[in-house]
Amino acid sequence: MNHEAPNPYPPDRTDDELARLDITVLLRYGLTAEPGSRRTALFGDGAVAAAVILDRLGTEPRSVAFLADTVRAGGLARAAELPEPLPRREAAEVVREWLRAGTELMGGVAADDTAATWLRAVATIVELKQLTRARDRSR
Repeated sequence: MNHEAPNPYPPDRTDDELARLDITVLLRYGLTAEPGSRRTALFGDGAVAAAVILDRLGTEPRSVAFLADTVRAGGLARAAELPEPLPRREAAEVVREWLRAGTELMGGVAADDTAATWLRAVATIVELKQLTRARDRSR
């Protein structure tokens, strides 16, 4: 018997719909934006969309978390120059495009910190997706 209450706010978009979002555009408009709708879009649908994409590419959440720490320590430009920002080639290519979008903003330390926080959120969502799948398989 399932004791969980149904979600009164079902998701507006499916994973497939989220995976089609243009993450680079969300980063360009959200990383340097003041708190408001653009920042909310980046950290809401944008973070979930990025997590869906990276999860589908088999990315481990700890790899994304490590990249977040790298961005926080060295900045977006430095992270974008990494030969392999994530272990899997496909994931590395995707995330490198996202990192480059952030470097084009010339937003300085504030944009670097926001990007690091966003990547940490993405890592958390990937981990939650994996834990949910594991729990569902064990039932």
